Amino acid sequence: MSRPPVYLDNHATTRTDPRVVEAMLPYFTEQYGNAASVSHRFGWDAAAAVEDARERIAHAIGAEAREIVFTSGATEANNLAIKGTAWARSRHGNHLVTAACEHKAVLDPIKRLAREGWEVTVLPCDEHARVSPGAVADAITPKTVLVSIMAANNEVGTLNPIAEIGRLCHERGVVFHSDAAQAVGKIPIDVTADCIDLLSFSGHKIYAPKGIGALYVRRRDPQVRLQPLLDGGGHERGFRSGTLPVPLVVGLGVAIDLALAEQGSDSRRLLELREHLHAGIGERITEIRLNGHPYDRLPGNLNLSFAQVDGEALMMQMREIAVSSGSACSSADPEPSHVLMAMGRSEDLARASLRFGLGRFTTLEEIDLAIDAVSRAVEQLRRQSQSVAWTIPHPV
Repeated sequence: MSRPPVYLDNHATTRTDPRVVEAMLPYFTEQYGNAASVSHRFGWDAAAAVEDARERIAHAIGAEAREIVFTSGATEANNLAIKGTAWARSRHGNHLVTAACEHKAVLDPIKRLAREGWEVTVLPCDEHARVSPGAVADAITPKTVLVSIMAANNEVGTLNPIAEIGRLCHERGVVFHSDAAQAVGKIPIDVTADCIDLLSFSGHKIYAPKGIGALYVRRRDPQVRLQPLLDGGGHERGFRSGTLPVPLVVGLGVAIDLALAEQGSDSRRLLELREHLHAGIGERITEIRLNGHPYDRLPGNLNLSFAQVDGEALMMQMREIAVSSGSACSSADPEPSHVLMAMGRSEDLARASLRFGLGRFTTLEEIDLAIDAVSRAVEQLRRQSQSVAWTIPHPV
């Protein structure tokens, strides 16, 4: 029997932890009530399970339980945070601030608002994909109602100085939102200490199921008001109507508990594996470049550019390793990564990148297999490239 591929794409999604699955199962077949049904025991049990998960999640990020709003994931949470704040505060101003290295789930909602007439400032990031607090301060005007800066970059893992950005936003009376899909459960987050007003995250990045996420909404100092995206029932304090998926909510609560309990040991182990992967590839392959901050980044992230190699071709060459290319491609219009381009990488290097996302279930044996597979594939592609270049005739 052939060996299954080595999974190193944990920034895209994670395997659901068996302990999370075990906790969820009764809510599919035994305790299957609707959490909004208040007239019988099935509903009461479901509501109790939801509130228990809400407490766990709030504790993990330094919030109050009633400040947690369940969503389908970080994309919906980002949309609710950005559009909801803009619509609710339109009488106070019409200016939004974000950064070029943000996820599309932030950039695209802001682009939509720009088409509706909102003024938008998109800040540059530095060569490590980090946003300067000084640049944020300079961008804020009396008309600014929202600043949205991610906690950890999804492609290169760089951590932003969100506490400093949060403090300056509070000093100026501006709502601060952070997309923390890659950060929650992996690095310490405290919404109070970091002066975060809105925080988005997804379950499937932290070994919970897909289809569940949450938005933290500050209730005081200052109280943040949002206009909902969805109408119909007024669930989640009116912020997000719709029947809650109780099994998924339970899974998210257990997953975030596990992430908090194992954060220290997981981080140390992943850092060791990441450095082993980086060193192993570097010993066998020349002309590689690290993308992202050299040390202030997620412990399980490694993004490398390989000169003279196309990232998509490299992935096709090593089907036994599951990774992501640095390029965000569609079949009709392949484009280099907007993050790497914003960092100042050339288009060739941006197209020649791979993102390795290590996770809870990654083993040293798998890292060694990846080192060998990547090295062999890069060497083969470079030989083919040189051969093709050699055989091209000179123009007459």
